[in-house]
Amino acid sequence: MEHPYTNDLIQETSPYLLQHAHNPVDWKPWNEQTLAQAKKENKLLLISIGYSSCHWCHVMEHESFENTEVAQLMNAHFINIKVDREERPDVDNVYMNAVQLMTGRGGWPLNAIALPDGRPVWGGTYFPKEEWTSALEQIAKLYQTAPEKLIEYAEKLDQGMQEMDAIIPNDSNPDFQLETLQNAISQWSRQWDTRQGGLNRAPKFMMPNNYLFLLRYAHQNQDQEILEYVNTTLEQIAFGGVNDHVGGGFARYSVDTKWHVPHFEKMLYDNAQLVSLYALAYTKTKNLLYKETVYQTLAFIAREMTTEDGAFYSAIDADSLTADGILEEGAYYVWTKNELQTLIGDDFDLFKEYYNINSYGKWEKDNYVLIRQDTDQDFSKEFGISIQEIISKKNKWHEDLLRFRESNKEKPRLDDKILTSWNGLMIKGYVDAYRAFNEEEFLTAALKNATFISTHLIREDGGLNRTFKNGKSTINGYLEDYAAIVDAFIALYEVTADNQWLNKAKQLTDYTFKHFQNPENDLFFFTSNQDPSLASRNTEFYDNVIPSSNSIMAKNIFMLSHYYSDNTYGDTAKAMLHNIQPSIEQSPTSFSNWMDGMLNYTMPFYELVIVGKNAEVLRQEFDSYYIPNKLIATSTIKSDQDIFKGRYHDDRTFIYVCVNNTCQLPVETVKAALKLMEV
Repeated sequence: MEHPYTNDLIQETSPYLLQHAHNPVDWKPWNEQTLAQAKKENKLLLISIGYSSCHWCHVMEHESFENTEVAQLMNAHFINIKVDREERPDVDNVYMNAVQLMTGRGGWPLNAIALPDGRPVWGGTYFPKEEWTSALEQIAKLYQTAPEKLIEYAEKLDQGMQEMDAIIPNDSNPDFQLETLQNAISQWSRQWDTRQGGLNRAPKFMMPNNYLFLLRYAHQNQDQEILEYVNTTLEQIAFGGVNDHVGGGFARYSVDTKWHVPHFEKMLYDNAQLVSLYALAYTKTKNLLYKETVYQTLAFIAREMTTEDGAFYSAIDADSLTADGILEEGAYYVWTKNELQTLIGDDFDLFKEYYNINSYGKWEKDNYVLIRQDTDQDFSKEFGISIQEIISKKNKWHEDLLRFRESNKEKPRLDDKILTSWNGLMIKGYVDAYRAFNEEEFLTAALKNATFISTHLIREDGGLNRTFKNGKSTINGYLEDYAAIVDAFIALYEVTADNQWLNKAKQLTDYTFKHFQNPENDLFFFTSNQDPSLASRNTEFYDNVIPSSNSIMAKNIFMLSHYYSDNTYGDTAKAMLHNIQPSIEQSPTSFSNWMDGMLNYTMPFYELVIVGKNAEVLRQEFDSYYIPNKLIATSTIKSDQDIFKGRYHDDRTFIYVCVNNTCQLPVETVKAALKLMEV
């Protein structure tokens, strides 16, 4: 196909950048050559950031970036740079912080204007065409007539950005009290929607880490009220339209308060973390809905987001073509009543009750988004049908609808790049599912992906690369890549007892100490000291839809301090949390993973060391219990590793329960070990 326009993005591998390769805008990728050109020509940078499955990114492209008049304006006055935020979260962080300071809000598409040296002076998110062109004309004119005003503003904004990211070392001695968490939860709970789950506002994001923390807190403190809130949230999310009942997998968020109508894109990171959450919640509650949710989600991951080599793709778009050839959000996922009646046939009366093909499940026009309101147990009682029959019918409905959807509807676009950090989250999801259900194929998937990461994304110098696409591993990794992979490798070690994963976790952690750590506050910069400098060097510490890389890293280092009896690790993990602690009560939802880490210090944390020929069997039995405040080390052979030294016996398998380097007398059964623990 001939294209009237082709720009420099045609050389890139990112699906998002390639989507813009034939815009009339003279887009360039973010690299040293582009930045050098801006300085040489003394032109402002126009930086537009998005990602492949972003609906409003597509809208702005169609309205403005495909428009030749808008492109002429942009090309005349700016060096135009397109950035895939998933490939370059470092660039995204800088300009997102700037836009949030300037406007009080952020999101994607993210559009910013910067001086030739990269310092931002203006920005926002989505702009309608007229507003966009008007703003660009004004900024271009100001730069021509009074550039000193933009330079002065850039200096003030730069100062604000430095303060925004500052973590001031906490001079007091570390002192972690349960009261801090209690106060934070008390403040947080005022925002809870105890009827529909989540927070009492729309849109609603799943925020898996919030509920991982609250589940753990409720369990360890025997707080039934919080546990009920967590279970309400998990049940309503699983019932909602954000969960693709036909094909499995979760959309990014719902636009309403009942988790009904999603923003339809599916992200790997959401699904990975939700698998972990539902798997761990199952071990606590034995709720079969949670098991069903895990299995359906992982079936979707295996079918649609996994390569032959075991790597995981990044995302699936929200938009797809309708039968009329119109690009429309959610077209692949919504149903008309007539479609459903034809496909379901004689079972439609039951189906419409189960999935609310009524005013509750209607979205717009004649389109329905499937949503449940009842558990299978309640539905069974109301309609006089057995649970087994419901499950059988449901499986057939899903198979028939999925077959029709795949054969007759235009599939949304797939973002097929491999991101290291998100793959790490997915490894962890598979490991957590394996722990909960002892399903061997889940462990196989986790190991296959970990082998892929080790082979293709860990460099010879011990560092990680960020992305893999078309056989090429590129972009120096960020702290989030190291944090997620170290967490995943530690989890793999716990369930396999294979030392290679623990050794790799330690090696990657030591690499971050060398190349990322800020000695002033013991936290870690988002970028390596080997990366070209940006307008600011960020420290990511706010937990968001994905926990912050620093909070994940602090928990990793805490775990490694136990495995290796390393005081440097232990002191660093404690210092990181101590320096963050003053911020926790100000915004609990932004620090939930830090609070989870604080529970390691405010309540007992157990080392479970299992040594002997029967160690693997006992480890599996432990995993059937919800014990979030533990690490496990197992060995079926005699080992010189510090944690196993002197503990092996030829004819017996012993369990050692230890807290703070003090161990109880060894026992030989899980029940006996549990009696030694406050679980």
